[in-house]
Amino acid sequence: MSGPGRLVLVGTPIGNLGDLSPRAVEALAGADVLCCEDTRHTRKLLTHAGLHLTRVVSLHDHNEAAQAGQVLTWLDDGQTVALVSDAGMPGIADPGERVVATAAAAGHRVDVVPGPSAVVAALVVSGLPTGRFVFEGFLPRKGTDRAERLAGVAAEQRTVVLFEAPHRLAATMADLADLCGPLRAVAVVREVTKLHEEVWRGSLGAAAERAAQVEPRGEHVIVLAGALAARPASDAEIGEALAAAVAPGASRRDAVAEVADALGVGRRRVYQLALK
Repeated sequence: MSGPGRLVLVGTPIGNLGDLSPRAVEALAGADVLCCEDTRHTRKLLTHAGLHLTRVVSLHDHNEAAQAGQVLTWLDDGQTVALVSDAGMPGIADPGERVVATAAAAGHRVDVVPGPSAVVAALVVSGLPTGRFVFEGFLPRKGTDRAERLAGVAAEQRTVVLFEAPHRLAATMADLADLCGPLRAVAVVREVTKLHEEVWRGSLGAAAERAAQVEPRGEHVIVLAGALAARPASDAEIGEALAAAVAPGASRRDAVAEVADALGVGRRRVYQLALK
């Protein structure tokens, strides 16, 4: 076979097989090769769709780097390669990103057949602001990487969407409640689109208590309200800070610099208040 190859990313159901679109079935049926995370899981999906593909190969987190080269060979031969993950969109907290980058860099056509996404499904059902949001995926499990990511999440002013495994949910909710405060609004979405789908809405404090008391089951999506923007310091607050800074004997210039940095306001404004 010769001619231009094509990589097709195909979104698959995140729980309910009824969400598999006719266009997704058509894309899978037209593929020369189907790459997937777990061949056994994907075979069940193919059976549901009435498809009997012969070239179904494994492409997961541990072999994506090596398989990207093989995918490129197939594309160079002019074949159509479909890529699916076990659930949702390939490349979103699942393998696919490296393969897409490799294919695009080589000049091959990359198409997408949109499908269900746990990120968007949980976000829109959460009841929290949807106009601006960020997706953080799974947090690091421990160490400074986890601490830094948690601090960034706590300070983020947009709605934050996180994934979490059931056995780590209690620890993550406790960490979030500690850093964000127990009153921050949150929605915890479990088993979205599946038989036992559950959406819990409340405060971080209550969510942490609940996660510690009730054994979590199934995959969870955490939708966290953004942090409130810091209120600008008032003239009175700046004046009080100046008085405190000058009291130990600091010069006006040093006091102005100290207060401006501490309160996050412009030095000119602080200086003008200092003159008064």
